[in-house]
Amino acid sequence: MFDPFYPYDWLATQIVTRLLGLSIDSHLGSSLHFFFYDVPKVLTLLLTISFIIGTFQSFLEPERVRFWLGGKRTFIGNIMAATVGIVTPFCSCSAVPLFIGFLEAGVPLGVTFSYLISAPMVNEVAVVLLWGLFGFRVTLLYIAFGVGLAIAAGYIIGLLKLEKWVEPFVWELQKARREQPNNEDDDLQITKLTWGDRCKQGQFQSTEIFKSVWIYVVIGIGVGAGIHGYVPTEFITRWAGANNPVAVPIAVILGVPLYANVAGVLPITEALVNKGMPLGTVLSFTMAVTALSFPEIVILKKVLRPQLLVVFITFMTFGIISIGYLFNFLLTLGITSN
Repeated sequence: MFDPFYPYDWLATQIVTRLLGLSIDSHLGSSLHFFFYDVPKVLTLLLTISFIIGTFQSFLEPERVRFWLGGKRTFIGNIMAATVGIVTPFCSCSAVPLFIGFLEAGVPLGVTFSYLISAPMVNEVAVVLLWGLFGFRVTLLYIAFGVGLAIAAGYIIGLLKLEKWVEPFVWELQKARREQPNNEDDDLQITKLTWGDRCKQGQFQSTEIFKSVWIYVVIGIGVGAGIHGYVPTEFITRWAGANNPVAVPIAVILGVPLYANVAGVLPITEALVNKGMPLGTVLSFTMAVTALSFPEIVILKKVLRPQLLVVFITFMTFGIISIGYLFNFLLTLGITSN
C-alpha cells in the first residue's frame, strides 16, 4: 500500500542510524526515530489541511452565522452550532468569548453550549492530527462522538431552561444590543471574494495556526517520544490497560488540570496507544484536556453561576467517560482498527 509519509520514515531512519549511529531498537534510538518522523509529518498535515479549511472558512460570515444560529431554537440549532465548532480553530479558553458573543446576539443558551463543547474538542487541528496519527476511521469516529456529545449536551441544557443561571450582565449586554439601531440587511451583507482572495485567506489562516501551535506540536511529540522509548509497556497496561475497569474515569480526572493545546496533547496520545493503552481511554484523556480544562472552568465562572457550571461539568464528564468506554468496546469488536 502506498504510504505518502514513507520519505519521512526513511529520513528519520537515516538520521538515527547513519548520522547518529544509534540502533532503532535502543531506547534513545526509538525515541529519536519517533520524534524525527512525527515532527515533519504532523506539521505538513497541519499546514495542508489548515490551508484547505481556512480557504473554505472564508464563506462563513460571522454575522450570518449568528443569524443562522439565532433563528434555530431547536435540535437543528444545536447541530448547526456543533458543526460551526468543527471549523473554528479555538481552544477551550478562546472559545469562551465567542460563546458570550453568541448569547449577547440572542443565540439560545443550549445552542451556544453545543458550540462551546464542539469548538475545542473537534476543530480542524484535532482532525488533522488524528488523521495523521490514527487514520481515517478513528478520526471519523472521534468526530462523530465529539459532535454527538456537543449536540446532546446542548440540547438537554436548552430543554432544562437554565437561563436564570447565567450572570445578569450577559442579558444586559443582549438587551443593549437589541436597543441599538441596526440594519439587518447591512449585517448580513456577504463580502464578494474571488477564489484568489479566499486562497490568500486560507494561506494566512494556515500560517497563523502554524505559528501558534508548532511549538506545542514539537513539545508534545518530544514528550511522546520519551514515552515511546523509555516508558515500559507493562507499566501502561497495568495501570491504564483494558483490564482496569476504572482506567477511563482516572484518565479523565488526570486530564482536567492538564490544560494543553490539542496540538500538543495528541502526539502524547499516539505514544500512549503505541504502549498499549486502549484508544478509548486515551481519547477520554484527550477530550478532558482540551474540552474540560481547569482554565476554561475559571473563565466560565465569570459568565455562569455555580449551578449551571456544575451542570456543564457533569454533562461533559459523563459524556467523555461514556465515549471512552464506548470506544474501548468498539475496539474489542475491531471497528476502530485502521
